[in-house]
Amino acid sequence: MKLSVVITTRNEAANIANCIHAFDAVRDEVEVIVVDNASTDDTKKIAADLGATVLDKGPERCAQRNLGWQMAKAEWVIVLDADMILPQETIKEMLGIAGRGQDLGRKTDDGRPDLASKVSSPLAYWIPEIRTGSGIRVKARNFERSFYDGTCIDALRLFHKSILEKTGGYDESLIAGGEDWELDIRILETGAKCAILKNHLVHNEKQLTLKRMLEKKAYYSKSMTAYQAKWRGHPALKKQFGLVYRFFGVFVERGKWKRLLRHPVLAFVMYFERMAVGLIYLLNR
Repeated sequence: MKLSVVITTRNEAANIANCIHAFDAVRDEVEVIVVDNASTDDTKKIAADLGATVLDKGPERCAQRNLGWQMAKAEWVIVLDADMILPQETIKEMLGIAGRGQDLGRKTDDGRPDLASKVSSPLAYWIPEIRTGSGIRVKARNFERSFYDGTCIDALRLFHKSILEKTGGYDESLIAGGEDWELDIRILETGAKCAILKNHLVHNEKQLTLKRMLEKKAYYSKSMTAYQAKWRGHPALKKQFGLVYRFFGVFVERGKWKRLLRHPVLAFVMYFERMAVGLIYLLNR
């Protein structure tokens, strides 16, 4: 087994089959683990019928993710939401990473990498993301997302299991937001090398209206206080919640400003939504 896929679900009957089917051609090399949180639809039955290992855990996705990677049989784990689909070239790239000889430094007595030693191979990866759908809003959101790859606004998704064991995985006290960013901070502070996958994942957000997006942001904004309190003063937080970086820095650093100039309409729509999200965050603090 080269790769374990952990998918968190709650009433995802409309999405779970597409997420799992992406791995049909490589099921001899991949295990699929679905960790469900009290679904009342057919999510669990669909997943089980498609050969996934189905587990139950709550109350939030950080606890679901932790159970998933802890039960994983492979050394490499990818964490997905049910509305995400991996193209075949992305799966092939991940299996290549999992299958090649990794320079993971010295080994401990049980054969796992000794993270205190020098490790030159990445132990975790960010994955570029493309959203599905049509219209200017989707184009603008994909445009925006392209600026975040590998930054503190992004979140690691593919892990060597040793780094999750080293850090303890997701902080389950952060029940509804910030757990991705928080785990990234702890992984990077171990000195572990991280990289960006060449290929992307597809995020199915066809049903995500502006109203629904703002509702989701409001829900997550309410719980960000615990994350901010835990890492108050950390440079990553100053960027994630700071006006200068979120509205300007991340879009202009390392020559990225040239893309803004090439796509003024997308930039305008992107900034309109960013300001709306920022207002929702301030109103829900």
